[in-house]
Amino acid sequence: MTLSSKPEASPLRVVLLLCAAEILSMTGFATWPALLPVLRAEWSLTNSEAGLVSGIFFAGYMAAVPFLVGLTDRIDARRIYLLATSMACIGSLGFALFSHGLVTALLFQTMVGMGLAGTYMPGLRILTDNYRGPTQSRAIAFYTASFGFGTSGSLLLAGALEPTGWRLAFAAAAAGPFIAGPLVFLLFPSRPPVSTGARPAALFDFRPVFRNREAMGYILGYAAHCWELFGLRSWMPAFFAFSLGLTAANSGSILGAAALAAWINLLGPVASIMGNEVAVKRGRRKLILASMAGSGTLACLVGFSAPLPIALVFSLMAAYFLLVMGDSASLTAGLVAAADPGRKGAAMALHSLFGFGAGFSAPLAFGAVLDFTGGNERVSAWGLAFVSLGIWSLVAAFFALLRQRKSGLQGG
Repeated sequence: MTLSSKPEASPLRVVLLLCAAEILSMTGFATWPALLPVLRAEWSLTNSEAGLVSGIFFAGYMAAVPFLVGLTDRIDARRIYLLATSMACIGSLGFALFSHGLVTALLFQTMVGMGLAGTYMPGLRILTDNYRGPTQSRAIAFYTASFGFGTSGSLLLAGALEPTGWRLAFAAAAAGPFIAGPLVFLLFPSRPPVSTGARPAALFDFRPVFRNREAMGYILGYAAHCWELFGLRSWMPAFFAFSLGLTAANSGSILGAAALAAWINLLGPVASIMGNEVAVKRGRRKLILASMAGSGTLACLVGFSAPLPIALVFSLMAAYFLLVMGDSASLTAGLVAAADPGRKGAAMALHSLFGFGAGFSAPLAFGAVLDFTGGNERVSAWGLAFVSLGIWSLVAAFFALLRQRKSGLQGG
């Protein structure tokens, strides 16, 4: 029985189906980061070039997201979702069949990024159109948390298949979006966008969103969050590989770099959901400020920990990742709540454009810092590269505290 046979879908079923679809659609998300040490060596790439391939994923996302997400204000989001999963599938298959160096890697990684642009936020649009009521923020928290499960699944899949050949790992990554697109298209009812009676804005006209100061606050916060998060996710497996090499630790399936990164990413959903619960009770702004200050501080420490025993490195990285993810759901739920109903798609598009724009820049900047400070065989270079991830969170937290202090003085 499909959801379309019921007047209203069960809220729990809506959340579970969309979370499952999001996880499946992301099987190619972390294939490149998981295989980066292997392909960097095989293709003789510099760290900057490897970072460029990681970053081009987000460039593809940025190029597609204003169009694909903006269209959800005009047409059925399920159709966009189906198109996007097709692009993600083709991108991973292209990697498996035709990629042989930097140029082809950039092309197919761009396609995978464009696929995510049409699944993540359009999927959230489907969720918020089908799930209403006071607990919508909790549903959004679970949906955004599924991003972490998707990342971990992608890392584990690539890590498990890497010994059999990296091309097979990319081919397997194409299976998830191949399943996810039809799953969403067939199991959810057609739901035309909500009409406000006003004339629709031009597709790329984001001026109403820029004028919404509350929404823009969450969008800018999301950009700082994504700079740190996606830079970390892109380089975490390579950092663990470096640390394992320094300590001569066992690099088997349990302690392998990709597996360690996958277990870290599994903490993301917990942090995202718990962070949202804290935000509901204590306030979103307080939670976001605390998460940014904490993650920025740990970013200045984690890279220098590489020579320590792997258990300590893993623990420090886990704490860092928990803080990075702590404000994820709160930023997105805040944006959805602050967005004008008739401009929800445009607000989500700008939210993603700013966030994933930072996601494009961060891996490239990280790789450039590695190259300019001594290369990926120096602990100090890794330490400074991680500092480059956390610096913007510290700056954002500092200015937020200044604003709070200024407001308090004025109020007094």
